[in-house]
Amino acid sequence: MHEISTFAFAGGALDRVAALRDDAAAFERCLRGPHARILPLWRGKPLMVADALGWVKPGHAVLAQTVEPPILLGRAGGDICFAADVSAWCPDDQDLPQSGTFFDPTEQRHPALPPDHRFVELRAVMTRLTPTEAEIAATAKAITGWHRSHRFCSSCGQRSEMIQAGWQRLCPACGARHFPRTDPVVIMLVTAGNRALIGRSPGWPDGMYSCLAGFVEPGETIEAAVRREVAEEAGIGVGRVRILASQPWPWPSSLMIGCHAQAQDDAISLNDNELEDARWITREEAMLALAGRHPDIRPPRAGAIAAHLLALWVAARVA
Repeated sequence: MHEISTFAFAGGALDRVAALRDDAAAFERCLRGPHARILPLWRGKPLMVADALGWVKPGHAVLAQTVEPPILLGRAGGDICFAADVSAWCPDDQDLPQSGTFFDPTEQRHPALPPDHRFVELRAVMTRLTPTEAEIAATAKAITGWHRSHRFCSSCGQRSEMIQAGWQRLCPACGARHFPRTDPVVIMLVTAGNRALIGRSPGWPDGMYSCLAGFVEPGETIEAAVRREVAEEAGIGVGRVRILASQPWPWPSSLMIGCHAQAQDDAISLNDNELEDARWITREEAMLALAGRHPDIRPPRAGAIAAHLLALWVAARVA
């Protein structure tokens, strides 16, 4: 495994204080104590002040429209951190999120907060946050998103309730317990000598390419998922597979498992249901792309594990 300091959401120092989750009295004391701070999120966007997360105290007016209790995130820097979903708030006379787009550039400002406080797409700020704040933001986005999409019991259909400080849901009708989901995704640097395979999905911005990626299926190993996805998307056989690093990716709740895969052939047979394009690039081309100087390939998104994998290869640290 390689160091993880070069990409977002990994390497933070959040103490998740799991023992507090099943101690309701201790949870309430922490929430009402002097070290409690709450991160509001609106439709998955964390509150930001300049290049830092925007925290509020319990009881703040911005929390008035929350529909469920705050979720315990953990301890950081002596403070007890919580998240609160304020998505019920409807902003007036402001840009609304752009649905169906790869990236939402709009920002929203709540009337109960100072003008420099705004709700921002996490992709826009993930590399500006400290490692711990990035971990907090990713955790908060993923867990609040899970609660919004899992309010009803999958066993009987009745509305469930948040328990365990936000880390479980309980159905009062049938007693079923539900746990936050994390979806494993393989993302692979596929190489053949001095070339690497990259692809682009339909709807991506012009010039945007990345390493191939796909979800791990039930009953499948990470290595098998890499081989299957590369074969399905580009028609290329893969031999040796190595796991290099991992990254939480809260869109909506994935764990990106970065791998290096050695190609057994190089003839691309594109599955256009999966990819719009796939191509081999040389190490020199990858270097130009990473530096933003390639004529038709955008630099990979800063902070994403794909950029880290390509940088390792360009630096000859992956062979």
